[in-house]
Amino acid sequence: MDSLVLSVLPYLLAPAAALLFMIFKVLKEYERGVVFRLGRLVGARGPGLTLLIPGIERMERVDLRTVTMDIPPQDVITRDNVSVKVNAVLYFRVVDPSRAIVEVENYLIATSQLAQTTLRSVCGQGEMDDLLAERDKINEQIQHILDEQTDPWGIKVVTVELKHIDLPPDMQRAMAREAEAERDRRAKVINAEGEFQAAQKLSEAAAIIGQHPAALQLRYFETLTEMAQENESVTIFPLPSELFEPFMPKPKE
Repeated sequence: MDSLVLSVLPYLLAPAAALLFMIFKVLKEYERGVVFRLGRLVGARGPGLTLLIPGIERMERVDLRTVTMDIPPQDVITRDNVSVKVNAVLYFRVVDPSRAIVEVENYLIATSQLAQTTLRSVCGQGEMDDLLAERDKINEQIQHILDEQTDPWGIKVVTVELKHIDLPPDMQRAMAREAEAERDRRAKVINAEGEFQAAQKLSEAAAIIGQHPAALQLRYFETLTEMAQENESVTIFPLPSELFEPFMPKPKE
């Protein structure tokens, strides 16, 4: 008799364990369980221990943590007819588990497809310079559109960030030439401004020396001192003509 009970006991415990597994569900802190009773929505349960009626109730687990989704590179033609590849990263989370299960078949796939089409649409409305210079504005615009579209699904789009904008090689070379020309223009403007300021200072110095002739003699001696300090085999001394006036014959009246 005892041997018969021991042989039958495993067959009795297996269904009981399976039944307990179907009745008791444990949901983590970041999880919610959307329960259906005979196909009708009951609501979200959790976290913690949840009881289900076997054969009558069914539960779908939903993760409430923020999802990081990489948007694949999209071929975009900008408003000024430049073909670029743009990819981005999307951050979103489920705020209403019931709607995320009931309103859309697969909210992850639906959100990914919607993000790709929105990225192409928004980037195609602007020019190439806007994509490069106004990323924050484009990020905000895409985030606003996605947030409105996914709100009926119980999803909150936290942020969207453009990652890479790949330009064609010929466009990269053109932009490099443009940047080089801009640097040359700035260098010439700075050089011209320096020459202008130097000319102003020289003009002011000439006016001062014209009012005080002795200052010219002092500057002349300073120049001679500087020339004497240089190790040159030949030294040329410029002499003003005023030094020779006492030795020159005076014109007859």
